[in-house]
Amino acid sequence: MDSAMVTDESPAGETPNLTFNGDVTRSLLIVDDDAPFRIRLARAMEKRGFNVVAVDSVALGVEVAQESAPAFAVVDLRLADGSGLDVVKCLRDARPDARIVMLTGYGNIATAVAAVKAGAVDYLPKPADADAVESALLADGRPLPEPPDNPMSADRVRWEHIQRVFEQCDRNVSETARRLKMHRRTLQRILNKHAPRG
Repeated sequence: MDSAMVTDESPAGETPNLTFNGDVTRSLLIVDDDAPFRIRLARAMEKRGFNVVAVDSVALGVEVAQESAPAFAVVDLRLADGSGLDVVKCLRDARPDARIVMLTGYGNIATAVAAVKAGAVDYLPKPADADAVESALLADGRPLPEPPDNPMSADRVRWEHIQRVFEQCDRNVSETARRLKMHRRTLQRILNKHAPRG
């Protein structure tokens, strides 16, 4: 199947392709400014038969929503140029039956409620794997998708979150510890360990 995917790997100066080619019934917009995660998720969803366009900003997400009205979308809540909720609202206006999943590394009840009110059908904390995203996008009439057969353990989720914040702080241990409200030595011990299984 022919598909279009916009990633950071596009040649410099080239205008990214923001339109879907191929099966529009499986058109999927991914909006996330975490480039490695966005590229990995886009590839995984293409392998699952979705026709993917992946962009890194509210502005591009709104442009794709208005011009192409995709059937599915996965949108990060916090983006460098604003809130993913603006993309969700635009998608909902362009295509009322679009199935939208909101992703965030900053999960709490207030943002989950805001995402659902804006028109998202589900809300997943990052890091979310492609199986969980696909289940949420394709769930029919159920309030939540079935739990995954092998979900990440609580220790692994905690480790992934710490690693993500560490990278966002440019691998600065002191700044990461401050933001996570952890003792610096405790954080260093965690960072020196291998990822927990599961």
